[in-house]
Amino acid sequence: MTSALRYVGQAAVLVAFAGVVGFFSAAPSFRHFPEGQALLKVSFAHGGARRAECRKRTRRELAEMAANMRKEMDCPRGRVDLRLEVDLDGAPLYQATLPPTGLAGDGPSRVYERFVLPAGRHVLHLRLRDSRRNQGFDHVTQKVVELAAGQSVAVDFRVGEGFIVR
Repeated sequence: MTSALRYVGQAAVLVAFAGVVGFFSAAPSFRHFPEGQALLKVSFAHGGARRAECRKRTRRELAEMAANMRKEMDCPRGRVDLRLEVDLDGAPLYQATLPPTGLAGDGPSRVYERFVLPAGRHVLHLRLRDSRRNQGFDHVTQKVVELAAGQSVAVDFRVGEGFIVR
């Protein structure tokens, strides 16, 4: 009789466990962002221009160097900071100076920002400076995006293509 009671107890525990798992598989419901809202993600990695121009070494400089280190061009490793500005419907949404990564400051600058926006039609103005200039921007794009409620849209940047909104 104790073995029958043990099986009934085990069955009761398993049914209770299955009920808890079943409940939490469907409830409570989870929303990634509020109803009627959409998500805009600005995410890319891009290397800016070198901080200084490459220069040609003189014959004397090359002669003073070890044979295995003789390279005709001397190119500093460091890269410039990127300047990124994003405007939404004419108002500033995001502005940042993005430093290069890496120990020598020679890696790409990276950005990942998320913005919860109301669904609907929006005008994005995207500006990026990746050169040594002090004023203005090297890449400027205006995109009209139609955001549906619950939609997630990404902004990327690629050399030669510019800003990509998808």
